[in-house]
Amino acid sequence: MINPARLFFALCLAALVLLCPLMAPSAHAEEAPKPVHGIALHGNLKYPADFKHLAYVNPDAPKGGTLKLNVIGSFDSLNPFIIKGSPAAGLNFLRSGFVYESLMQNSWDEPFSLYGVVAETIEVPEDKSWVAFNLRPEAKWADGKPITAQDVVWTFNTLMEKGNPFFKAYYGDVKNAEALSERRVKFTFKVSGNAELPLIMAEMVILPKHYWTAENRDFGKTSLSPPLGSGPYKIGHVEPGRKIEYIRRDDWWGKDLPFFKGFYNFDRIEYDYYRDTNVALEAFFAGAFDVQEENTAKLWETAYNAPPVLDGRIIKEEIENQRPAGMQGFIYNIRRPIFADPKLREALAYAFDFEWSNKQFAFGTYTRTDSYFENSEMAATGLPESAELEILERFRGRIPEAVFTKTYAPPKTDGTGNLRANLRTASRLLDEAGWLAGPDGMRMKDGKALEFEILDGSPIFERWVIPFTQNLKRLGVKANFRSVDSAQYQNRMNDFDFDMTIGVFGQSDSPGNEQRDFWGSEKADMQGSRNYIGIKDPAVDQIIEELIQATSREDLVAHVRALDRILLWNHYVIPMWHYPKWRIAHWAHIARPETLSGISPLISSTWWSKDAEQNAGQ
Repeated sequence: MINPARLFFALCLAALVLLCPLMAPSAHAEEAPKPVHGIALHGNLKYPADFKHLAYVNPDAPKGGTLKLNVIGSFDSLNPFIIKGSPAAGLNFLRSGFVYESLMQNSWDEPFSLYGVVAETIEVPEDKSWVAFNLRPEAKWADGKPITAQDVVWTFNTLMEKGNPFFKAYYGDVKNAEALSERRVKFTFKVSGNAELPLIMAEMVILPKHYWTAENRDFGKTSLSPPLGSGPYKIGHVEPGRKIEYIRRDDWWGKDLPFFKGFYNFDRIEYDYYRDTNVALEAFFAGAFDVQEENTAKLWETAYNAPPVLDGRIIKEEIENQRPAGMQGFIYNIRRPIFADPKLREALAYAFDFEWSNKQFAFGTYTRTDSYFENSEMAATGLPESAELEILERFRGRIPEAVFTKTYAPPKTDGTGNLRANLRTASRLLDEAGWLAGPDGMRMKDGKALEFEILDGSPIFERWVIPFTQNLKRLGVKANFRSVDSAQYQNRMNDFDFDMTIGVFGQSDSPGNEQRDFWGSEKADMQGSRNYIGIKDPAVDQIIEELIQATSREDLVAHVRALDRILLWNHYVIPMWHYPKWRIAHWAHIARPETLSGISPLISSTWWSKDAEQNAGQ
């Protein structure tokens, strides 16, 4: 027998179903996002959908010629995406290079904006819970096969499973990737509101699934076989550890995109490897390569008096930039018991006489670094106030009190070489930390001497390090400088097998998810991460997550400044220096755009050969 109540309910439900198409949509229903040509982290894009070219290129630059560059070190792999091996120059694991393309690419004259490359358009909902990309039908691999959504999904899954540990941190908030059609791919996120995450996925370099899954190729192993790519160049001649050549593809699918107008002008780009910077500089003056970016102030001031410079065949120039300098310094490995105490770390900083060394070795040209976000608006200055102070107040008692009461500045001297006052301060701090001078003057604690090794992958800093170690010796501290080859250095850094090293924490104009890899607790014990220091601080972790979730540029800057203060007052590094200019020397047959981006000179991407220019005019 039919239950009347159930019959009535069924009829009502059927009526509701029939009426649904006629009902007005809910006022709270989210509209489908509009496909757009580009995306900015905060604010508006600089370039409209119909832009003709970027502002920092010569759109009429001629094609042709060869660009010869140099690299110090060696290489043994053409796979930059894994932790094993040392990849060749020109292969970037995080952004597009010569061989591969990404879904979208950065413009280098905006804080953080991306424009469609492999992806023609991007779609992001208001709550930032997912991102979808619509691929260009003309985007193809070098073998002529189309780049598909399946390639994108395979790339993401492979990088997460077999790639450098960095990817697990960088893509950590991605729930999954799915191919919705042959040319449409969607990334769904574990969280909402992470404004940077859609841009991070847009930057992902895409790899060819059909290439890597054929012939039992093992993505997790180093390889010297030229890989299949989708970029403007293919790999030509390779001599492991010595030379690599890139050859421009005439059939590259992206050559007519407005974004690439004025890009990739050289027919060939060659990198020659040198073991020593002095040998490389002599080779430059002899014409072995075309452009030298000089990072050593002493060489810039004293060595560039060779005939080709004096007679104008080599052009020497300093170009101001707006690139965030980040932090370069002596980096403590606080996993080591001797460096676990912040007071000890603070004490040793007083033995580094920057002012004297700067005059002796750099003609006084360097500026002392006092921020992890140097040369940017994100560097903390003065005492915290307003939004920044509100952020920090929540952690009072769990972060150094000096964050609230003092403006951070590294120890300073008068530059005469007399740093007795600094050494007295260091001695007092060492006493307070329990490291007392023994009968022979050596600092001891619990029966152990205070000694450590300063590891580096190049001897270039030795002249800066030796005076530092001599000052430490006056304090009763023994420090030895050890330089190893680049491969051994990278392996030891991957394993955190060092006491102290010299390194750089580079930063962008829009810090975000990569901060987890620098300072996040989860990365402190993950082999190959960039948390070289070994930081495990819940306050730092929380601020990182909040800056990732920042809702405006102002919110982001406030959180980054707060993070800067906590890192500084924990004395994790002994800050070194920065220089807000590029020192570039180049042979006169190489030309550059009149206006550079301010973030990168983009030598291999946007410069050109005057020989090609002359040939074009004939």
